[in-house]
Amino acid sequence: MGMAALMLLSGCSGQPGTLGQSERGAEQGAHDASASSPSPGQWASNPLIWADVPDPSVIRVGDTYYMSSTTMHMNPGLPIMKSHNLVDWELLGYAYDTLSDGNESTLSQGEQSYGQGSWASSLRYHQGRFYVSTFANHTGKTYIFSTDDIENGDWERATIDELFHDASLVFDQGRVFLIYGNDDIHLVELNAEATAVKPDGLRTTLIEKASSIAGDEFWVPSEGAQLTRKDGMYYLNLISWPAGGMRTQLVYRAEQLTGPYEGRIVLEDRGIAQGGLIDTPDGDWYAFLFRDFGAVGRIPYLVPVQWRDGWPEYGIDGKVPERLPIVATGDGLNNLVASDDFDYASEADLKLAWQWNHNPNDNGWSVTEPPGYLTLTHQRVDSGLLDTRNTLTQRTFGPESRATAALDVSELRSGDRAGLAALQANYGFVGVEQKDSGRALVMVSGNAEQEQVQARIPLTQSIVYLQIRADFEGQRDQASFWYSLDQEQWTRIGEPLAMEYTLPHFMGYRFALFSYATEQTGGRAAFDYYRVE
Repeated sequence: MGMAALMLLSGCSGQPGTLGQSERGAEQGAHDASASSPSPGQWASNPLIWADVPDPSVIRVGDTYYMSSTTMHMNPGLPIMKSHNLVDWELLGYAYDTLSDGNESTLSQGEQSYGQGSWASSLRYHQGRFYVSTFANHTGKTYIFSTDDIENGDWERATIDELFHDASLVFDQGRVFLIYGNDDIHLVELNAEATAVKPDGLRTTLIEKASSIAGDEFWVPSEGAQLTRKDGMYYLNLISWPAGGMRTQLVYRAEQLTGPYEGRIVLEDRGIAQGGLIDTPDGDWYAFLFRDFGAVGRIPYLVPVQWRDGWPEYGIDGKVPERLPIVATGDGLNNLVASDDFDYASEADLKLAWQWNHNPNDNGWSVTEPPGYLTLTHQRVDSGLLDTRNTLTQRTFGPESRATAALDVSELRSGDRAGLAALQANYGFVGVEQKDSGRALVMVSGNAEQEQVQARIPLTQSIVYLQIRADFEGQRDQASFWYSLDQEQWTRIGEPLAMEYTLPHFMGYRFALFSYATEQTGGRAAFDYYRVE
């Protein structure tokens, strides 16, 4: 196995040395995960990020960590993040603006890609170049993006016309592979550029019925492959979800990439599972995993790992600790969420925290016309919120979060609705409904099958202030809806929404700015600001 490939699979940098060795003598500081002995009051805490950041894939290059994650049908997609200590993460950008342009991706002709889009990714660094793979069920394809500059460069895309589920990208001894599958875990060889399946390359099954070490019946068989190499051994992380049990972390190991593999359960604690192993410059090891946590989504946890007899032991006495001896410098959210006054020189400057629900229609939105506003102009007639393009979203977050928006509805037309939503399959929103007879404040709850106006209050002014308060403490998962006419006195409207994480959308709730037409095109909503706290 080549040195660059060895260091890639361990998340190590391009410095020579034995896989997993500490980079002894390197300058250490507060940024290193094990560089100091902080007092407990300074320690980082789990969850690292109380927001939807699922399917993490983490590597280390020198003393810097990079992570990719999943955002499904949102665009831009496949977020890339950076950290110096494994706990404080900065969003750098996305691997793509849009993944595909069919009806499913544009919410056209009654089609949609909710819960589809890009799934579990695999981030790698090899011979000076970064690679990240993903796949999409709605296109049936696998995608590999690459760049020489992960922080500022553009990503090149390669498309493979096969779907490799939850694949781990592997560079090994001058060859390139994907390890993938559900229950049965397979390997397929790619070409040297990692842009296509290699003709006549190796295809084999590595592990049959990988779930079997965790039980007999499963809600989710083994998947989520992530491969690491340490001290000459290959370690393959997988998860399974035994029926009646919890999401469980498995590790299989082998002396050769092609096996044979032996496996064991390494963690059963509150369903914290799926992810991979990562080492620090000082030689400590962690597993970067996530936990299903109700309506807020799937939230990341950092798990200490010790090695015994060639096996990783996850947690402390089999449990994931609440505190970590790592100095945390932020609140875990950093720029994953952001308030916005929409003061931009161009649309290209939109803050990274924002993602569109499906592909945007660039003719229907602006942050420069007029300056200082997000304007959403109706390009078509839609039946409801879930069918609406140009819905702009950010993550909700726990334990409690609040989003406030200022909305100018003076240019809405009859049949138009605009406002602030708690977006998932079962949604709720507070907004303004325009009719020929006048306008009204409304609070609406609904799903793909039905929609119900919970409250309607006549409105005579054209500027209104909207607010959603989301409570995820103890998985209460409740959202309440508020309005103000003067930014000072707030009044609750309608009924609280019992937020529910659903598989059709497969992501945590989003705060969403929206506007749509039900009768005619041409109307426009203008958002003056969005504030999150």
